[in-house]
Amino acid sequence: MLPGERRAILGPNGAGKTTLFNVIAGDLAPSAGRVELFGEDVTTLPSRARARLGLARTYQQSRLLLGLTVENSIYLSILGVRKGHLRPVVLPRRDEELRERARAAAGRVAISHKLDEVVGSLSHGEHRQVALAMALASEPKILMLDEPASGLSRGERTLLTDLLLALDREITLILIEHDMDVALRVAERVTMMHEGRVIVEGTPSEIRADKLVHELYLGTAFGDE
Repeated sequence: MLPGERRAILGPNGAGKTTLFNVIAGDLAPSAGRVELFGEDVTTLPSRARARLGLARTYQQSRLLLGLTVENSIYLSILGVRKGHLRPVVLPRRDEELRERARAAAGRVAISHKLDEVVGSLSHGEHRQVALAMALASEPKILMLDEPASGLSRGERTLLTDLLLALDREITLILIEHDMDVALRVAERVTMMHEGRVIVEGTPSEIRADKLVHELYLGTAFGDE
């Protein structure tokens, strides 16, 4: 992938998309081969070390601490990728800088009005926004989103699409998404997987027109739109 690229990973359930994400992020060890990030072999590095290199991801099911406020959730996600984050003394000025970063990340995903609310009181769509803010707050070079539109309403999906389109081009974006309207609008390149293998790659328009993709995933109705 090229830096700044927007890539969608598509395929039916069981195609291996999330497994691929888990291997790249360090949540799962590869059975063969190696993983390279930023020109470095990271195959043996744990996920936290990869996060410090500039990799951030979200999950199919949002992994949030429901008893924390939105601001504190984002703040802790910043601390989690910093060296020395377990030090018992926090300098007030530095702490305020990190909290400002947390508030800025909330603003980027349109959740600033919920900063003081407890995460457990938010809607499913707002949980997705918080998870995205937490990932962005770490200032990643690569952002990996696993089905970010899952369970969202039509309006929330529109908001999500707009947020992804507005991302800084310095961030490389990779997303797994079953909502084709979201995936093919955001992505510049698409990788289609089936049974653990890459079967097709191309632009969104090429994927829309590909016969094999229609047979395995899209269905003929999508191509007739």
